Amino acid sequence: MTTEVTPSGLVAQAEALAEGRVSSRTLVEQALTRIDASQLSLNAFRIVRHEAALEEAERADQRLEAGERAPLLGVPVAIKDDTDLAGEPTAFGRAGHFPACDEDAEVVRRLRRAGAVIVGKTNTPELGQWPFTEGPGFGETRNPWSMEHTPGGSSGGSAAAVAAGLVPAALGSDGAGSIRIPAAWTHLVGIKPQRGRVSTWPWPEAFNGITVNGPLARTVADAALLLSVASGNHEGDLHKPPAVDPVAAVGRDPGRLRVAVSTGWAFTGTGKSLDPLVRAALYAFADRLSALGHEVEEAEPNYGLVGGSFLPRALAGIRTWAEQVPDPRLLDPRTRGAARQGALLRGPALRAAKAAEVPLGRRVGAIFERYDVVLTPTTATPPPRVGTLARMSAAATDRAIIAHCPYCWPWNVLGWPGISVPCGRTPEGLPLGAQLLGPAHSEPRLIALAAQVEEEMRWYERWPAGRVE
Repeated sequence: MTTEVTPSGLVAQAEALAEGRVSSRTLVEQALTRIDASQLSLNAFRIVRHEAALEEAERADQRLEAGERAPLLGVPVAIKDDTDLAGEPTAFGRAGHFPACDEDAEVVRRLRRAGAVIVGKTNTPELGQWPFTEGPGFGETRNPWSMEHTPGGSSGGSAAAVAAGLVPAALGSDGAGSIRIPAAWTHLVGIKPQRGRVSTWPWPEAFNGITVNGPLARTVADAALLLSVASGNHEGDLHKPPAVDPVAAVGRDPGRLRVAVSTGWAFTGTGKSLDPLVRAALYAFADRLSALGHEVEEAEPNYGLVGGSFLPRALAGIRTWAEQVPDPRLLDPRTRGAARQGALLRGPALRAAKAAEVPLGRRVGAIFERYDVVLTPTTATPPPRVGTLARMSAAATDRAIIAHCPYCWPWNVLGWPGISVPCGRTPEGLPLGAQLLGPAHSEPRLIALAAQVEEEMRWYERWPAGRVE
């Protein structure tokens, strides 16, 4: 066994372990060392499992030496701190002390079954509400591409950890773009899968059906592998879509697709504009698709009043989580305000919001009668500086969030899949992302297309200055 060259990707590490070229203990030790070295500057992790992860690595090595194989046996990964891990608290970005969880979430059980070693839980803003990862419970998480800028949110800790090379891939969650936004702002691939593809148990559905779990990785293949092993359901899940094979889709020719380029957004009643740098990067990406033989033209989905189905579900979800806090006084004032609104929107308003999903799906889904994929910017702007949004009032925060991130959240209402992939950088080197969106159960098509573009753009060859060796 040699450890001279340590592979950085999820697929590469899994292959190296299976072939005996590296040990799990070596990979986990290196991951823990990088995490510790980066915490003061990057601050990606809320919890680091030093002793437990090394013990799990030792057991993984014993299994590997005995000839056992599993998709991620011995590979270090991270999960977001909204996901239950037995023996650890789930703070979900909140300040204060929380009891240790008695059981793993279903998705963690599946990661363990695949052999993954979970090295820690990554930072997220309070109850995952915002596209920045800051708060009194843990401080400020920063972007490895520029420590002055946010990695986004709410899966900002997971994105920062992968972008900086602390772990080869990480799990996030997405309720309004919380995987795709940080993927765009940290030069990663982020997959929001079909609702129910990855279990949210112990929640039968998360945030009344708008939030899903999914992967963040540097390559499409790595993201597809993590999605594959994480997929599956608990018997108590409300949503159980038909199975797909993300890994097989990576090498599949997507065929000649009809792609709608969209820069419009759903109605919100608030001001927003598309940054010219983002627009230019999007159309350069669209040109790439054309050069690959796809039929690309401008067209807009008809979103209707999709926001009316989003807000009650999101705010009622915040209320549910806020009720579990030992000391509500430690919550951000904006969270307390959102929780109060959520209490009012439970009942008839929430039922009406969920019932509206079916006609909204018909309205928005009409675009897929003419096109196979919708291409949009992932965000309307490059990443803002750390602290920009954290110091705002509730109303100003809401307006700023919508101005920065108007493109992702309608797909959470619909429950359909989307992938954010790198599409360019600003002159200062800040990453930008493009979003590939599809109808229900279309992950294989989106993954195949993303992998095809990745082969041309080779975005995984670029590392940030904040990479931890």
